[in-house]
Amino acid sequence: MKVLVTGGAGFIGSHIVDALVGTGCTVTVVDDLSTGRLENINPRVNFFRAGVESADLIEVIAAERPDTVMHQAAQVDVQRSLREPGSDAEANILGVINLLEACRRYGVRKVVYASSAAVYGTPHYLPVDEKHPVKPQSPYGISKFAAEHYLRIYNEIYGIQFTVLRYANVFGPRQDASGEGGVVAIFIKRVMQGEAPPVFGDGEQSRDFIFVKDVAAANLAAIHRGSGRILNIGTGAGTSVNNLFQSIRKITGSQLEPSYYPARPGDIVHSRLTNEKAREELDWSPSFSLEEGLRESVQFYK
Repeated sequence: MKVLVTGGAGFIGSHIVDALVGTGCTVTVVDDLSTGRLENINPRVNFFRAGVESADLIEVIAAERPDTVMHQAAQVDVQRSLREPGSDAEANILGVINLLEACRRYGVRKVVYASSAAVYGTPHYLPVDEKHPVKPQSPYGISKFAAEHYLRIYNEIYGIQFTVLRYANVFGPRQDASGEGGVVAIFIKRVMQGEAPPVFGDGEQSRDFIFVKDVAAANLAAIHRGSGRILNIGTGAGTSVNNLFQSIRKITGSQLEPSYYPARPGDIVHSRLTNEKAREELDWSPSFSLEEGLRESVQFYK
């Protein structure tokens, strides 16, 4: 099977690529390297440097003719989306349209799309299931949700299959410690440098932290399963930022305390996702505990 992964030099995308290569797939990676890194790219893939909103992407799909596209490339910084909503929409909406047009022209069978828990906004209840009202609180959440509609339309009109995977807070090796969303990577890096990590708010806000290899496994399962479905990919468990930091302190043996700052606009206080639908549709479930994932992450950053 031929699979193209956009954002395949990035944090999540590169783990998906490694898993695909491990199953014997022929893999093509498209990444503009704005946040992805060359060292993340598996040596057994075809790599093209291109943005998802560019004509170069269309040329790559025309030449490679993949059966399936794993669309991981995106602008993922919530705070940046508030500062630069146009740039966010260009990458996350126009980029998806460009991709889908190429898929339509060149016979791509299916798109597996990386969406986000950010589409739900502030939860009305926990854990959040796929029937929960959608009310994004940031341009990032809006753009990820808009792309889901384009996938539906291209399925109804052109027959391109899709599976939408709404990720919880993904963490693990290769996560960018300089990025806004990588709280685990930021904490580990700061602790290893002997610096107090930043906590925005009182630290009691909670998230559903899921290990990146579990997310990669869900993507592989979605190649042949879950067509036409929107599925949460999370653990169903919430962990406070304070408890997350204490777990990292315990693993690293650090005595540091975090530095607290005012909460940021657009941040949600509590979020965790049910995964029952993904278990049923994909025959998938998380294999890594939070501690196992943190230990592997600490080893990577060492």
